[in-house]
Amino acid sequence: MKNKVPSSIYNLGTGKARSFFDLASATFNALNVEPNIEFIDIPADIRDKYQYFTEAKMQKLINAGYNKPFTSLEEGVNDYVKNYLSTAKYY
Repeated sequence: MKNKVPSSIYNLGTGKARSFFDLASATFNALNVEPNIEFIDIPADIRDKYQYFTEAKMQKLINAGYNKPFTSLEEGVNDYVKNYLSTAKYY
């Protein structure tokens, strides 16, 4: 506890933009299922407001002194699916 991180809410991720397609693909892969993804057009009235990707801004955590690497999206989804969702255990 030499370098205690300030108490706060931190948005965590890798800091790299990833699409929702990436998330869906990682989920199919973790389930060992051939991806079956269909695309539909975004409704015109929300196209300019829709967020087409997810990306955590990591500067707050970095400023607090954190400097270790993060788990990739694919590794994290694989771990979650195989070690929690597929186990039929309830937490």
